[in-house]
Amino acid sequence: MASYERRSFDVLVIGAGGAGLRACIEAAAAGVTVGLITKTLLGKAHTVMAEGGIAAALANVDERDSWKVHFADTMRGGQYLNNWRMAELHAQQSPDRVRELEAWGALMDRTDRGKILQRNFGGHAYPRLAHVGDRTGLELIRTLQDHGVHQGIEVFNEYTVTRLLKDGGRVSGCFAYDRNKGSFIVFEAKALILATGGVGRAYRITSNSWECTGDGHSLAYEAGADLIDMEFIQFHPTGMVWPPSAEGILVTEGVRGEGGVLRNSEGRRFMFDDIPPLYRDQTADTEEEGWRYVIGDRDARRPPELLTRDHVARCILREVREGRGSPHGGAFLDISWIREKIPSSEEHIRRKLPSMYHQFMQLANVDITKEPMEVGPTTHYVMGGVRVDADTQMSTVEGLFAAGEVAAGLHGANRLGGNSLSDLLVFGKLAGEHAADFAKRRGTVSLDEGEIDLAAREALAPLDRRGEGVGGEGPYQVQFALQDLLQEKVGIVRDAERVTAALHEIQGLKARASGVAVNGSREYNPGWHTALDLKHMLVIGEAAARAALTRTESRGAHTRDDHPGKDPEWGKKNVVVRRSSTGEMEVDTIPCPVIPEHLQQIIREQG
Repeated sequence: MASYERRSFDVLVIGAGGAGLRACIEAAAAGVTVGLITKTLLGKAHTVMAEGGIAAALANVDERDSWKVHFADTMRGGQYLNNWRMAELHAQQSPDRVRELEAWGALMDRTDRGKILQRNFGGHAYPRLAHVGDRTGLELIRTLQDHGVHQGIEVFNEYTVTRLLKDGGRVSGCFAYDRNKGSFIVFEAKALILATGGVGRAYRITSNSWECTGDGHSLAYEAGADLIDMEFIQFHPTGMVWPPSAEGILVTEGVRGEGGVLRNSEGRRFMFDDIPPLYRDQTADTEEEGWRYVIGDRDARRPPELLTRDHVARCILREVREGRGSPHGGAFLDISWIREKIPSSEEHIRRKLPSMYHQFMQLANVDITKEPMEVGPTTHYVMGGVRVDADTQMSTVEGLFAAGEVAAGLHGANRLGGNSLSDLLVFGKLAGEHAADFAKRRGTVSLDEGEIDLAAREALAPLDRRGEGVGGEGPYQVQFALQDLLQEKVGIVRDAERVTAALHEIQGLKARASGVAVNGSREYNPGWHTALDLKHMLVIGEAAARAALTRTESRGAHTRDDHPGKDPEWGKKNVVVRRSSTGEMEVDTIPCPVIPEHLQQIIREQG
C-alpha cells in the first residue's frame, strides 16, 4: 500500500473560488472544523477572471428593480428549465450578500450619491450589476480571503483531489495528492462541499483557467451523484480571437454594458437583424437610443448587444459563416465610437474598463479607446452540474454538497451575465451553513482502506506504465484530441450525426487515456497532472454529448441544427446523467419542479 498523510475535519471544502471561500466562512462561523483544498494557490481561483459584476437587485440606479424582476429575468433567461426555488432564493438573497461583502471591505464603484454603482448586462431588465471597474471577481476573492483568514480555516494549497471516499452511501472524505511533492494525503470529513468551478478546459477555445477541467463534476458522478443539464454549455459571445496566443481570453460583457457595439466586416450593427419578439419592445432601435440608456436614461430600452449570451454568440457565428466576419473569424466590438458623445472618452474607457484596455494593448497591440476589438465565441460556463437540493445544496449522495458553477439548477438552459457571482455568494453561504449542520448531527465516519489503496493505484498508474511497455502515448495528445473533438462536434451548434460520432470517438479516447505513460517522478510533473485530469475531462465530454443527443430541440445554450425549434414537452423536463451499477453512463429525464402560482404571477407581471 502507498504511504499517505491523514487529516480529519468536520467540513471539507474542495475549491477556493468564491463559492468555496464563502462556504468555508459560513461553516467556520457555525463552530465546526473546516479544511479547504485548492488545486491552485489561494487567491488564484478562476473567480478572479469574472469581470463584469455581481447581479443583485439593489435598485441603486433604477428603483424599479426588485427581487421579483431579477427572478423573472433569471427564469426567462434559463428558458424556464431553472429550479424555481433556487432562482427565488438567489434573487431574494443576492442584495444581502452584496451588502455583506461591502461590510467586509469590498470597494465597489459608486454613484454620485455614494451608493454602489450598477451597470447594464445582457438579459437584465435594469442596471443590476454591482462592480469594481472590470475587476469585480478579483475584489470579491480579495474580500472573502481577507475575511476568511481570521476564521481558523486550514488551507491546503496546490493539492488535487482524485477520488471521493464513501462510508456506505455517505461521503466520508477524499484522496488527494500534493502537486509539488507528489505525496498522497487522505482527508476524512463528516460533510464535503464541492466548489470546483467549471469544465472549459475540455474545449479547445475557452476563457477558463487551466484548472477548470471538470474535476468536481466527475468526482460527484463517480461517487454516484446525479448530474443535470449537462447539454447546456455557455459560449460567451466575446472572447479574443487574435493573436492566436490569446484566443479565447474573455472580453467582458461590461464592454457592451458600457456602450460597446458589435459590427461585421461591412461596418453594420448586425444585432438588429435578429431580435427575438420577447425582447423587441425592450431593445433600442438605434445606436443613439442605446447610448442614452447606457449613460442613464430611465427608459427600459436597451441595445441589442445586451441580449442573452447564447443569442449573441449565434449571431456572431452567423456573420462569420455568411462571409461577413472579421479578418480572424470573429466580429468587431467597438466602444471607441463613444468619442462622439464624451469629449474625454479615452479617460472614461480606461477608468471603466481598465483590464480590457491593458489586455488588448499588451496582447494584441490594440488601443480600444481608438479602434475596435476582434471578438468571437469562447467556451465560458457550464449550466449543468451536480443536482442539489435548493435549500441545503446537498446532492443526491448523503453528505456531499455543491455550490457555484459545479452545482446545477439556478441557471436552467442559459445563465445571465453577473448571476454567477451572486450565485456563488448565495449558495456558497447555504452550502456552508447546511454542511456544518449536517456534520454536527450525523456523527463520525469511517474510511475504507481498500478504497484508499485503489485510489493510490489509480493515481500511480500513468507513472507505473513507463517500464511496462504499455501504451507509450503521452497525455497531451489525448487531451488535444478531446478538446478538438468537443469544439467541433459538441460545440455551439450540434446535430445527431456529429454528436453520435463524438460519442464513438470518446470511447476511443478513453482507451487511449487508459494507456498513457508519463516520464519523470511524482515531483513537479505536469504530464502526470494532465494524465489524471484526462479522466475528468472524458466524463465531462461524454456527459455533455449524451445529454445533447437526448434533448431533441433547441433551447437556450443548446442548439440542434436538426431540431431548430423548441419542443413544449422538452420545456418541462431536465436531462439527468448518472453512473449505473455496472459503471456505465446512463441518461434519464426528470420533470422540472412545478413553479408555484404566486411565482408564475410574478413572471406574468414582468412580461
